[in-house]
Amino acid sequence: MSGPNNVRISLQNMSCASCVGRVERGLSGLPGVSDVRVNLASETAQAQIDGPERISDIVEKLEEIGYPVRTQSVRLNVASMSCASCVGRVDKALAAMPGVLDVNVNLASETATVTYLEGAVVVADLLKAAVDAGYPATLPQDSAREDTSARKDEEARRLARRTAMAAALALPVFLLEMGAHLIPGMHGLIGETIGHRASWLIQFGLTTVVLFWPGRSFYTLGFPALLKGAPDMNSLVAVGTSAAYLYSLVALFAPALLPEGSRAVYFEAAAVIVVLILLGRWLEARAKGRAGAAIHKLLGLQAKTARVVVGGEPQDVAIERITAGDILLVRPGERIAVDGEVTEGSARVDESMITGEPVPVAKSVGDPVTGGTVNGSGAFRFRATRVGADTTLARIIRMVEEAQGAKLPIQGLVDRITLWFVPAVMAFAALTVLVWLLAGPSPALSFAMVAGVSVLIIACPCAMGLATPTSIMVGTGRAAEMGVLFRKGDALQQLSTVDVVALDKTGTVTEGRPELTDLVLADGFDRAEVLALIAAVEAQSEHPIAEAILRAAEAEGVARHDAQKFTSITGYGVRAEVSGHDVLVGADRLMTHEGLDIGALADEERRLAERGRTALYAAIDGRVAAVIAVADPVKRSSAAAIRALHDLGLKVAMITGDKRETAEAIARETGIDHVIAGVLPDGKVAALDDLRGTGQHIAFVGDGINDAPALAHADVGIAIGTGTDVAIESADVVLMSGDLRGVVNALEVSRRTMRNIRQNLFWAFGYNVALIPVAAGLLYPVSGLLLSPVLAAGAMALSSVFVLTNALRLRRVRPAMDDAAKAATAPRMSPLPAE
Repeated sequence: MSGPNNVRISLQNMSCASCVGRVERGLSGLPGVSDVRVNLASETAQAQIDGPERISDIVEKLEEIGYPVRTQSVRLNVASMSCASCVGRVDKALAAMPGVLDVNVNLASETATVTYLEGAVVVADLLKAAVDAGYPATLPQDSAREDTSARKDEEARRLARRTAMAAALALPVFLLEMGAHLIPGMHGLIGETIGHRASWLIQFGLTTVVLFWPGRSFYTLGFPALLKGAPDMNSLVAVGTSAAYLYSLVALFAPALLPEGSRAVYFEAAAVIVVLILLGRWLEARAKGRAGAAIHKLLGLQAKTARVVVGGEPQDVAIERITAGDILLVRPGERIAVDGEVTEGSARVDESMITGEPVPVAKSVGDPVTGGTVNGSGAFRFRATRVGADTTLARIIRMVEEAQGAKLPIQGLVDRITLWFVPAVMAFAALTVLVWLLAGPSPALSFAMVAGVSVLIIACPCAMGLATPTSIMVGTGRAAEMGVLFRKGDALQQLSTVDVVALDKTGTVTEGRPELTDLVLADGFDRAEVLALIAAVEAQSEHPIAEAILRAAEAEGVARHDAQKFTSITGYGVRAEVSGHDVLVGADRLMTHEGLDIGALADEERRLAERGRTALYAAIDGRVAAVIAVADPVKRSSAAAIRALHDLGLKVAMITGDKRETAEAIARETGIDHVIAGVLPDGKVAALDDLRGTGQHIAFVGDGINDAPALAHADVGIAIGTGTDVAIESADVVLMSGDLRGVVNALEVSRRTMRNIRQNLFWAFGYNVALIPVAAGLLYPVSGLLLSPVLAAGAMALSSVFVLTNALRLRRVRPAMDDAAKAATAPRMSPLPAE
């Protein structure tokens, strides 16, 4: 942008006239920024800037003074991208738009995600920028996800037809030219029958059809890109095959223009190169379709219709018409349409497609159900609670799409290299031709043409561009099938570098639902009566202990009483009058406060505490009647998962608000290495800093609202999917299975994917570094070997196919913990959480 330009930005946190003054002063003080006007009503700021680089200064300043800019993101479908150089040019074109903050172009999914300043950019300008760069872009329609899969299938079929047509036309050309060199007597046979000139004319005719019919896209895309000064893979193919074709035309129709020894045709090279590259593109298109299979599979889980109960009768209704509050009927074998809560009936629901868990889950009145899961047995009705884009399945699809479109830090270097790769190859090809013409043996012109075309054709920016995004697409997709959602793409790379896994306790290591484990009675008291009186008091409390006692009382079927004069004694316990009895329930300090002798039960209380139980006393009519023990069951898989983390070379820590004694009891049972106990909710961030020590990378696993700051502060935040929405939104990774096995699976996918990316990049760069000099003729002085352009085309196609095939191996990643490992630990009890 040259000269003064106007920029308009939407702001956050604007609430009064003083805000306007602060923003105006802040922006007016920036160099190159003038005529600042701030509008409180529209919450916008306008200013004149002397160059696009000032926008980043404005964004920084607004963030600093507390009025961050509002941003928006848009996902565009980008056509005509064929290699990594295309990615770089689309990225550069979109990033050059004033107001664009971030651009992420993905070759594998053929999309671009653009983050821009709200109000500073309109989407139409972004579309125009992509079109001007030679890569037409469109906005996805409502059914874009389904259309994308269908489009990729149609593209693969179209390429298959073009490849078959080109192969059928090129085969006679290949046989006529190469057969004469390879099959004894064929050269003479051609001369005695149709004649060599006629043979060349047939090759000319067939090759012309190949180039200008199935191969025409290389020229309609490649030459315009070259003329714009932004050559891509199509440009390399177009220049290389055109050189071979035009040289052959001269040899055929104007041989006098060439030296005697250089009069040869290379029609078969031009034709077969087009066939081989089309074959490679077809295989790429098929592999790209399989790379996005996870999204297609998730989309297949969405029901199209559902039975909504209207006036007492079920009616088939399109899923788009379902609203929150509707009552839906689900029969055995049917797919649940939306998220909801069971209101009538019971069933066993297969949730494996969402959580990765193969065991059907029992559902009864009050239990949640998830859209996309399948009812195995029993009919039930449920009330819709989340519909449309708010359902769990819709959120999962969004998370997977965002992760698949992410650009990892490792991709930055690749992008910088590939942006200049094609121009560098073309310059090297020109240098190769020049060296052969000046220093090559006779016929130097033929050698120069063969070497130059081989250099152009063998270079493979496609492999470089596909190396990272294809692995990300397949890896994150496979992770989603295993119940692991990477909300932020860079977490895929960061998780592979983690040294310590820190765990929240309640709901993460443990079930988060305490249970009554012991009720030890003093002499002269009856269990049923004592439990009934205690339950009546605890029915007035909201503490987790109260819930555990009430569940136990209900399970044992004890009598129900009403409590009167309920009082909560902060820090001690509770008191109430029940059926004429004065009942106290609380810690030992409550008994001491009331002057009651805990007597022989004190030993029982110590014994229970040593076993990791949370112990309370109950007193009735001035006598200590019982000691109550409550514990939070350790999840069945926790110990096995922690062992698996150790096997991966990781340390495991637990951060909890419990007393150290009870926390240590859990650590001993599960094999946790390090315990940080007695931590208040706002102290978990400091605890992570202590664990980080001298530069160790930390992953934190939690599920509650109080875990959100720690999830955001850790290098990688991992939320248990059964936790709160706040925790999930703060996390980088979400585990739908609800237990620690998902952490092991997430680490396994992360490490395998990063290893796969490194393999792809090694192959892509190594291939080009090794074979481009060979194509130029590096081995000719030593061995007399000069690579044929046909072999160069085959090698180039093989390079891209290798990268894609290697990435697709990630589809075979299995969960790191099998069924045997899942059941390796029996249910255990841990103390009641103090968090």
